[in-house]
Amino acid sequence: MPMQVTVSRRHTEVSESLRVMAEEKIGRLGRFVDGLDHAEVHFWEHKNPRIADKEVCEVTIEGHGHHVRCKVQAPDGFQAIDKAYEKLEHQLHKLKTKLARRNHGHPKAHKKVDALGAVAVLAPEELDGAVNGQVDELVEAGPRIVKSKRFAIHPMAADEAAERMELLGHGFFFFTNVETSRSAVVYRREDGNVGLIDEAD
Repeated sequence: MPMQVTVSRRHTEVSESLRVMAEEKIGRLGRFVDGLDHAEVHFWEHKNPRIADKEVCEVTIEGHGHHVRCKVQAPDGFQAIDKAYEKLEHQLHKLKTKLARRNHGHPKAHKKVDALGAVAVLAPEELDGAVNGQVDELVEAGPRIVKSKRFAIHPMAADEAAERMELLGHGFFFFTNVETSRSAVVYRREDGNVGLIDEAD
C-alpha cells in the first residue's frame, strides 16, 4: 500500500503546489523499507529576517516499528522538500542495509528489529549542561515539563544506539547498554562526535 503523507503548516495553509510536491516526493520514500505507512510533513518559518534559510521542514516517517525523522532549512518550501528527501533517502538506505544484514543470518543477540527505542525529551544543549555539571542553572531557570512519552528500552551496544540516534535525528538516545546491563545515553557533541554516559556501579 502507498504511504500516507500528511502535510501541514504552522498558522497558515500549505499551497496546493507545495502540498502535491510533498505528498508525491515524500511518498516515494516508502519503497525503501517495507511497512512504512505514514509520513508527517510540517512547515514553519523563521521570523528573523537575517536568516536566509527561513523555511523549516520537519518530516517524520513511521511504520512497522520504525521511526525516521529529519529537520531541514531552505529559502523556500520546495527546496526544503528536496533537502528533506535527500536526507531521508540516506537514512532509509542505512536502515534498509541494516535490516538486510539481520535477515541474512547475521543478527546480534542484543539487537531488536521491532522498535527504534526512546525519543529525546531534552534538547542537546540541555543535556550538555547537565553533563558539564550545570544542573543548578537549569533548575534556577525553572523549566517546565510540557510533554512526556514512554518507550520500550531494549539492550544494545553503544555503536548501535548512536546509529539509531542518527536515524531519529535527535540530539541524544537513551538505551540499556548490553555490555553493562545498565542505563546509558549517547549524545551528539558540539564538535560532531558522539559522547557516551554510562550509569555508575
